[in-house]
Amino acid sequence: MKAVTRIFLKGLAAVLPITVTLYVLYWLGSTAESLLGRGLKMCIPERVYRPGMGVVAGLVLVLVIGVLMNAWLFRTLFRWSEKLLERIPLVKTLYGAVRDLMGFFSGTEKKAMRKAVMVAVGNTPLRLIGFITREDFSGLPAGVGGGDTVAVYLPMSYQIGGFTTMVPRAAVQPIDMSIEEAMRFAVTAGMTGAKGG
Repeated sequence: MKAVTRIFLKGLAAVLPITVTLYVLYWLGSTAESLLGRGLKMCIPERVYRPGMGVVAGLVLVLVIGVLMNAWLFRTLFRWSEKLLERIPLVKTLYGAVRDLMGFFSGTEKKAMRKAVMVAVGNTPLRLIGFITREDFSGLPAGVGGGDTVAVYLPMSYQIGGFTTMVPRAAVQPIDMSIEEAMRFAVTAGMTGAKGG
């Protein structure tokens, strides 16, 4: 019975990530089709509309917003709307978390993470994988950092989140891994190799 359970779990581990990924893509596509498709049907004749046009409209809309983000006026309006959202208690937390996550995957947050490092925990042999996010603390309140201190982000395995810590520079050792490799290694609890293997 243990052998059957082990084989089943191995099959589940192979199938589940693909299934969840396909389901999320399906959900995004069907949501775009439902919301934007309804709007398109009001703008164009019914006979012209084809299934899937809502998804295409969603992709085009995201692309147009990406282009508009290069315009000063649009960026200013966007920042103003963000400030409004950040005044609403529950929305502020949810919006901030999603924005930071998307910033990481889109590449803007990766630029903030300068290098992957190992952080020593006291005088123990324990080491944590982290990412230096700030070395210059000018413009921040006194006591946040400075001197021989760096800000290091420590991700949590199998979770969206982590801790920002102020660490003495002597406790930080650079490692020969890209940000992506180190993040993949950290969030999978070391189960995925640095090269994704």
